[in-house]
Amino acid sequence: MNDHVEIRWIRAGIVGGLAASVLYPVLLFAPFPLPITAAVASFLGPAIGIGSLGLHRLIRLDAPSVTAALGALLNIVAGALFTAMALVQLAVRARAPESAGDLVGVWLGLDVAWDIYIGLGTLAFGWAMRRHPRFGWPFSAVGLLLGLLVIVLNLIPFPTPPTSAGSFDIGPLVGLWYLASTVQAWRSLSWARQRCRQAV
Repeated sequence: MNDHVEIRWIRAGIVGGLAASVLYPVLLFAPFPLPITAAVASFLGPAIGIGSLGLHRLIRLDAPSVTAALGALLNIVAGALFTAMALVQLAVRARAPESAGDLVGVWLGLDVAWDIYIGLGTLAFGWAMRRHPRFGWPFSAVGLLLGLLVIVLNLIPFPTPPTSAGSFDIGPLVGLWYLASTVQAWRSLSWARQRCRQAV
């Protein structure tokens, strides 16, 4: 028997979340040729969006959640902004490495925009998780803290990146939180199937 459509959404979200968790460090650290790096950047944004849609579907199985829907929406926009930022950065470095000048400000602005949206999305998901039986306050509190820190640490030194302003990049910690949430979603598939059967 085919899985309920909600389960298919959740499974797609798990695949998207795991893909994003792999693509993000690959983009940061793997010395690939430019076309491969551009492909990784192009797929990372959609993976973030798909992962967030699946997480929203899992959360709403317990109870309807406006904040989980907002988290998914904000993270879809964040993924699009990330792809735009990364491709602009790669294109400028490839075509004008010696005279980037003011063009650097374009990707710095996009970088902060992506961080603000992912921070707001993380805040929304953190709030939506607080009473969920598969997440609860441990996930919620960490998500709320990380979402707030992403926003604050990027806006205070704007447009200078936090690491260049003597602060630190909290992005990897946010990525680890989403990886933990994705793994928890995977572990929650049996619970989700039971909820879907109860809803029929």
